[in-house]
Amino acid sequence: MHKQAFAAALALAVLTAAPCVRAQTGDTKTAGEVYKNITELKDTPADQLTPAMQFIASSLGVECGFCHVQGKMEADDKPAKRTARQMMAMTAMINKTSFGGRQQITCYSCHHGSSHPAGMPPVLESDAPMRSEAAAAPRPSGAGATVDEILAKYVEAVGGADAIRKVSSRTMKGEILTGGNQTPIDLFTKAPNQRISISHMGNADSYTAFDGTAGWLGTAGRPARAMTTAESAAAGLDAEFYLPLRLKEIYPQLRRGRPEEVGGVECEVLNGSAPGHPSVRLYFEKTTGLLLRMVRYADTPMGRMPTQIDYADYRNSGGAKVPFRWTLSRPNGRFTIQISEMKVNLPIDDARFRKPEGEVR
Repeated sequence: MHKQAFAAALALAVLTAAPCVRAQTGDTKTAGEVYKNITELKDTPADQLTPAMQFIASSLGVECGFCHVQGKMEADDKPAKRTARQMMAMTAMINKTSFGGRQQITCYSCHHGSSHPAGMPPVLESDAPMRSEAAAAPRPSGAGATVDEILAKYVEAVGGADAIRKVSSRTMKGEILTGGNQTPIDLFTKAPNQRISISHMGNADSYTAFDGTAGWLGTAGRPARAMTTAESAAAGLDAEFYLPLRLKEIYPQLRRGRPEEVGGVECEVLNGSAPGHPSVRLYFEKTTGLLLRMVRYADTPMGRMPTQIDYADYRNSGGAKVPFRWTLSRPNGRFTIQISEMKVNLPIDDARFRKPEGEVR
């Protein structure tokens, strides 16, 4: 794997929350106040500019240098940057005039991961008939299970409520797997919602943490930074120690979706959204009831960025089943964490999860 791509994948791995935001700007300043030469997104919150740029880059399958001059991001030297501004204005106008301001049309609507938009349908390259994802999805038979029944089966599948509550902390060791490379990682989780992961990357450890109220990020030897509101909300969901018991509380209006397949396995699907939490789509294996996939969505000024987490290798840990392997995928990267050792109910000081005042040590 190319060194630059590997470094990018590792940087992605330590942030298991929302898309990375490099500038901590506060909630009150706009992009136009913080950054130079901003036009189309000048009135959006400054901490949403990087997620917006990531959405555009992923939609077109390009990197920053496609539009920007390295080391001089504010420059308008490249025609692609001027074109991008025109396209941003165009999609905003289409959404305003045709969809009542709802963000229905985005860069991805036409580009689908290519720098040039598709103007015509592709020709068939085999004798097999074309099948859309919607047509391939299994259809519900009969009334189907209710939301409460799906959640109850999930709780039962992992061992039951009593077994879940008997564990109050987990200390884990494992590896980040990406592109054939392996990087050691330690994770500490504590009820009800504290979590920190420490990736041992070369000469400097990297930290991603949620202290029970807010998230923070850091690299050893440098000052830690607080997560943005969106990052913190996603990190808080990752930190939910008793997630099987808390889903209905976090998302009171869970709705049943159409059953779908994950890796050839039929799943019951639930959709959830609630103020202060990322919207989610949950996939429960129909036979066992275990949670196989969670897709959560982060809203950006240009569109929604999905983060997909696939859970596998469920094992007994202190009387309850938990995944020892999970794969996190985004439009701009993918990695797997494989746990090799897990200990339960060891004492963990709350101070371990707190954001350092100065440099991370």
